[in-house]
Amino acid sequence: MQVTRTLQITPDRVLGVLFFIGMGACLSCATGNPYLKVDNAVEAGDHHEGIAILEEEKKTIYRDKDAILYYLDKGMITHYAQEYDDSTKILQEGERAIEEAFTKSITMEIGSYLLNDKTREYDGEDYEDIYINVFNALNYYHKQQLEDALVEIRRMNNKLRFLASKYGELKTNLQQKALAEGGEVPPNPESPVQFSDSALARYLGMLFYRGIGNYDDARIDGDSLKVAFANAPSVYAYPLPPSLDEELRVPAGKARLNVIGFSGLSPVKTEETLRIPIPGPRYIKIALPVMESRPSQVQRIEVVFEDGTRFDLALLEDMEAVARETFKEKVNLIYLKSVIRATIKGVTSSALGAAADNTEGGTSLLFSALSLGTQVFAEASEQADLRLSRYFPAKAYVGGITLDPGTYAFTTYYYGANGKRLASFENTLTVRADRLNLVEVVCLK
Repeated sequence: MQVTRTLQITPDRVLGVLFFIGMGACLSCATGNPYLKVDNAVEAGDHHEGIAILEEEKKTIYRDKDAILYYLDKGMITHYAQEYDDSTKILQEGERAIEEAFTKSITMEIGSYLLNDKTREYDGEDYEDIYINVFNALNYYHKQQLEDALVEIRRMNNKLRFLASKYGELKTNLQQKALAEGGEVPPNPESPVQFSDSALARYLGMLFYRGIGNYDDARIDGDSLKVAFANAPSVYAYPLPPSLDEELRVPAGKARLNVIGFSGLSPVKTEETLRIPIPGPRYIKIALPVMESRPSQVQRIEVVFEDGTRFDLALLEDMEAVARETFKEKVNLIYLKSVIRATIKGVTSSALGAAADNTEGGTSLLFSALSLGTQVFAEASEQADLRLSRYFPAKAYVGGITLDPGTYAFTTYYYGANGKRLASFENTLTVRADRLNLVEVVCLK
């Protein structure tokens, strides 16, 4: 005998369904900081320990969709640990993966492209892709492969030229998707990236060209560095380093010692929530990622020689400011995707609400519950993608001094507030007139 049961729709049942919808959507929200142990090791300067912890905690920190994050994080820490061959291999894997992810996004079906970014493969931020080449260039320099280092700098310059037009096709596709859904075309926010040339890349190019004896190209990069400062005042909101004019004026028979010092840690992301009203009356929730600083203790960097000679390093590139500036175009793309995705969810909720108004009894209550449930789900599921690599530095400082060829002992000191010494790095280097004498130091506190 067939038994037919009628579903009793009661307020308690409705609230229970909504509770589980909301809880299911938010279940992954309550997570701590899985990077904490790695962060502590890196900030303490124990980079080999940082690598060991990262490998030990790899499955906890990274999902299958986070391969690029893994390459970037491990590649940078490996560079700081002076394992330059390994760093080059890992960072190049990351660079290839970023390129493949972007190519895939161009050809992806629009429906798939509108999925919440958290559910998709992490494809890297533009500043991460750009600075991969800086640190690979330094990897090659430390192996005395200046021609390969220059290839990395040229790759970085090509990426910067492409940046201004990188997201145009994707934005147009999204606007067409909005039309296909019967809605209005979301406006394309105009906030062009005010960053098309990197002073850090030009500085390294100038030094590398000088190191191989190509003074014409060294001069061109030196001039381009000054143009980069002039064209991006929001990024380069400080004076040119005073040592620059001396870099290509080294007297015959003299040698030049250069020091590049990195400090602080790159920004992280937090979520900013916007709510836009739609007919119903209802609203759609937009969750956008926002760059947030990780303040550095470093206030000054000084190089001191055994005989008392000393000079300060000067800020060349605020890499954190570059991260913020280059993120503007991508966050516009995220905004367009979020508006379209949230609008589709909002329209569904509104339609169910209208159905509830036009029916009676249990059916009306069911439609009301589904309408509210859809909005609860939309509210809970619309979350910003806060993934970002963690171990690029925040700032790059440079300085130099002209010396007689010879062997020198010197120490680079990092100072915090009130002159507190944060770190020191001792070097003994034979400085030659016929080569590039570049020392790299890092304090990520």
